[in-house]
Formats: sequence, structure tokens, C-alpha cells
Amino acid sequence: MSTNANEKIRYSDKDLAHFKALVEKKIEEATKQYELIKSAYMNDSNNGTEDTAPQFKAFDEGSAVMSKEANAQLAIRQEKFIRDLKNALIRIENKSYGVCRVTGNLISKARLELVPHATLSIEAKNMQS
Repeated sequence: MSTNANEKIRYSDKDLAHFKALVEKKIEEATKQYELIKSAYMNDSNNGTEDTAPQFKAFDEGSAVMSKEANAQLAIRQEKFIRDLKNALIRIENKSYGVCRVTGNLISKARLELVPHATLSIEAKNMQS
């Protein structure tokens, strides 16, 4: 953490490098998950259910629609997560990463380890509730 009076409070370059590696790893993992979700959503193959009893056909179609909707929602959430992580990388590059956008104080390292795209400290998050 920098303490020079002329500088804003921020994490050290060493800390930022650590968080950059963490965020890049999270982006890689999230992108893989997104691709899996997307492929499940786009998969129109039927899984050999054409010979099921007629009374279950409507149920199968209904559950397939629900499954596609659920996968679409998951894909949207995953896209937002990836976008938030990429924005965290931008903050790392401009050395504003880890600074709460409400209080201006540093977000705890423990919080950033768990939520690397966080822009609010716990205190600021609690104020919103």
C-alpha cells in the first residue's frame, strides 16, 4: 500500500500483479464455463427420447424449454461476470484496483481474493442494504 502524501491510497505493484494473475485465471475459468453453458443452450440434439411414452412428450418439451431458458440466464450472468473481471483488469492497469468507489478506502485483500471484481468495500456494501 502506498502512503506518499501526494499519491492516492492504492495497492502496491506487487499486490496488483498478484491480483492480475488471479483475475486472469478467473477470466479463463469463466470463459470455459461460458462456452459449456453456451454449447448446452445451443445444443438442439434430441437425446434419444423419440420413443418415450406420449404422455411424457409434452413434459419433455416443457422441460427442454425451461432448461434452455435457465441456460440462457446462466449464459447472461456468466457474460456479465467476465465483463466485470475484464473491467477489474483495466482498474489493475490504471492502478485504481481495490479502491472502494464509495469510500475511497482500500477494499480488504480477503474480499478481493473472494470477489476479485469487487468495487465496493464491505462497509460500502453494508450501507447499500
